[in-house]
Amino acid sequence: MRAGAFTLEVFRNQVSAVAEEMGAALHHSAYSPNIKERKDHSCAVFDPEGKLAAQAEHIPVHLGAMPETVRAVLDRFNLKPGDVAVLNDPYSGGTHLPDISMVSPAFKGRRLVGFLASRAHHSDVGGLAPGSLALSSDIFQEGLILPPVLIRRHGDPEQGVVDLICRNSRTPEERSGDIAAQIGAHSVGEHRLLALAERLGTGALIRGYSDLMDYSEELTRLAISRIPRGDYAFTDHLDNDGFSDEPVPVKVKVSVKSGSVLVDFTGTSPAVEGPFNCPLSVTLSATYYVFRCITGGDIPANDGAFRPIEVFVPEGCLVAAKRPRPVCGGNIETSQRIVDALLGALSDALPELMPAASYGTMSNLSIGRASGPYPFSYYETIAGGAGGGPAFAGASATQAHMTNTLNTPIEALECSYPLRVLHYRIRRGSGGSGAHRGGDGLDRALEVLEDCTVTVMGDRRKTGPWGLSGGAPGKQGRDYLISEGNRRKLSSKITFSVNSGDVIRILTPGGGGWGGHLA
Repeated sequence: MRAGAFTLEVFRNQVSAVAEEMGAALHHSAYSPNIKERKDHSCAVFDPEGKLAAQAEHIPVHLGAMPETVRAVLDRFNLKPGDVAVLNDPYSGGTHLPDISMVSPAFKGRRLVGFLASRAHHSDVGGLAPGSLALSSDIFQEGLILPPVLIRRHGDPEQGVVDLICRNSRTPEERSGDIAAQIGAHSVGEHRLLALAERLGTGALIRGYSDLMDYSEELTRLAISRIPRGDYAFTDHLDNDGFSDEPVPVKVKVSVKSGSVLVDFTGTSPAVEGPFNCPLSVTLSATYYVFRCITGGDIPANDGAFRPIEVFVPEGCLVAAKRPRPVCGGNIETSQRIVDALLGALSDALPELMPAASYGTMSNLSIGRASGPYPFSYYETIAGGAGGGPAFAGASATQAHMTNTLNTPIEALECSYPLRVLHYRIRRGSGGSGAHRGGDGLDRALEVLEDCTVTVMGDRRKTGPWGLSGGAPGKQGRDYLISEGNRRKLSSKITFSVNSGDVIRILTPGGGGWGGHLA
């Protein structure tokens, strides 16, 4: 007999707390500002079969893809006590190369009681440009590729693997510190999960996983059954792929049945030359995120919540690319457009719930250099405006959808890097007008204090985020280089060299408005 709802809710929070504490240990002990300050990391707990049991409230684009990561590791290894596997290969359960994932088992005596998984965005793993985000044309240009390998074996470090990762980074000391923090987070998670097994009993813990997943599946099917049956379609576009100037369509059809949905990406662009292709894990992650938003955050996020959602993706298309297609921008930009397309499709089914499009781009900025006395690699996603909805205005200057990171505080940024923040403010009036306005984006200007290399990787620079129910679109983003008093508009996808004293200015899009225009 399955446990009652009250008992399952208590259990859900007990297991989720393991992942939350892993995340706290990771960000408190990390070396790089990207993990320590921005919390660009995620943690989760899996059952002994490798099914997602619980997750922390971390990064959506990480968490939905983690089951693929654990599956890739378990296909490769029969993990033993003290083992920790590491990988970043997007075609073996990863997302993009800067996201380094780890998986470890938890044994109580000889009995396996679960697995722990983490993913952290390391700010440089090699490749064409600092930050490991560049206009690459194949994955080999994007940095070091790690298939599943052991970084700890029976509790002992595999120092050769650590050295390999660090030697391929422009900032090896930073990588070493972040790797140690990530391994330490697994030690914390193992300790907490074993304490839970001791308190509940191993049998009760494992039965609890199964009951919680079945409960999530039941609640998700019930929530889906409230969506009107039918087929709902929408097409949205990336501005371009960085090589061609042609828009890149993301097309989706959502077929709602009784308690289940089929999400079909037929008609989406074939894989592109530039780095905006997605491995299937990222597409699944974005799809699961949207249905988590629709079905409600009170439903426990685990394998059961995903069972009613079937995804069909034509092989080799933009959102199910094959090796060696480049993917560094798929995780950070195409994932956002998948979300926009799905929300657009479902706006016909749930007009009383769906908001207009949010800013739709992570407006990624990477700055760094490998030479000189102090090599560095700065990376940040810059927030924008959220879309207005049927009962609310969109929030301004917020991270939305597939990213859930913080910003790098100005004090931490200027302390850690040869950069100076000239201004950092809300881009007033950039949200779309309507009965409920879209939120405003951001306007940020950074002066570089040393010669270095910059990569800007963004979108929504040609067309603004769409409005809904008569609301106006948000303003497009804009990017500029100011050098010796001259201002030059930048392409939204570009890597270039700058001199000390140059200024990079990023203006992010506002969200779309909802409802008829206001005077």
